[in-house]
Amino acid sequence: MAKLRIGVIGCGSIAQYRHLPEYAANKEVEIVAVCDIVEDRVKEIAEKYNAKAYTDYKELIQSGQVDAISVCTPNYLHAPISIEGLNNGLHVLCEKPMATSQEEADAMIEAANKSGKTLMIGHNQRFVRSHQIARQLIESGAIGKIYSFRTAFGHPGPEGWSIDGKDSWFFEKEKAYIGAMGDLGVHKTDLLRYLLGEEIVEVGAFIETSAKDFADVDDTAVCALKTESGIIGTLAASWSYTAKEDNSTIIYGEKGILRLEDNPTYSLVAQYTNGEVVNYQLGKIQSNEEGGQNTTHVIDHFVSSIANNTKPLICGEEGMKSLAVILAAIKSNDTKTIAKVFE
Repeated sequence: MAKLRIGVIGCGSIAQYRHLPEYAANKEVEIVAVCDIVEDRVKEIAEKYNAKAYTDYKELIQSGQVDAISVCTPNYLHAPISIEGLNNGLHVLCEKPMATSQEEADAMIEAANKSGKTLMIGHNQRFVRSHQIARQLIESGAIGKIYSFRTAFGHPGPEGWSIDGKDSWFFEKEKAYIGAMGDLGVHKTDLLRYLLGEEIVEVGAFIETSAKDFADVDDTAVCALKTESGIIGTLAASWSYTAKEDNSTIIYGEKGILRLEDNPTYSLVAQYTNGEVVNYQLGKIQSNEEGGQNTTHVIDHFVSSIANNTKPLICGEEGMKSLAVILAAIKSNDTKTIAKVFE
């Protein structure tokens, strides 16, 4: 079978650390084109991967040289580039959050449906082994009825990770639209929906900029969430966890508690009400820190979905439902009321 020809649009950190190396490691694909508005950067990346350099994404999309694209740009460009790609018959893997509004997300899904091409959103938490096992334990009834949860995703901020440091688009409202909630919180809304197997329907949120005086987006958010069956819990997303990353989730059930990525040695600890404790040593979660997983599994899943003509785990609709929680959190914070996720 011919190799899948890939174009990567946006050559910042997420492309350099995740998308490009993972495509390069996949034997079923060939990186043929890369695009970035910074000419020196794109030329360097093109040389490294023996690909053609573009500074205009439309030119790359319309070149006829690629079958699929990864959209690794600032958030405000996710929808326009994805829609352009789908309308031109390309498969699209778009970084999270998939869009900056419900309207944009709907337009992306419509473009995917019309073109019959794959649209996948780059949420990686569903591929973490501890999360997959926790979902199985919850589904099987091992911890009984779920009462509550708490989840957090925080680190010192994108300036230590982004290629442009403090000058990164992450901190500019016009380009990012939303800060830590869009960068990290949306990962956790996607994870909670996956683990609990139900939708989040209401949100109460406090969203602040407390740590980054140079940013005009939020850097710390705490939300109370309620699911359709009435499970309530909290989600924190922050760029102000200065000393260490936190990517933990705790599920409180009738027969036990599941601690995910909360223990330095065991990525899943199941504590049962009968006194039994089961420790799962499953390897570290994918992280920006040293020793994290070196693959997100996102790229391989995207490639395999195209090759086998199967729906990806995080299709456009799934990405949209996770984004909707974030949009409701913004509304809640702005209006100082509890916001419904789908009105």
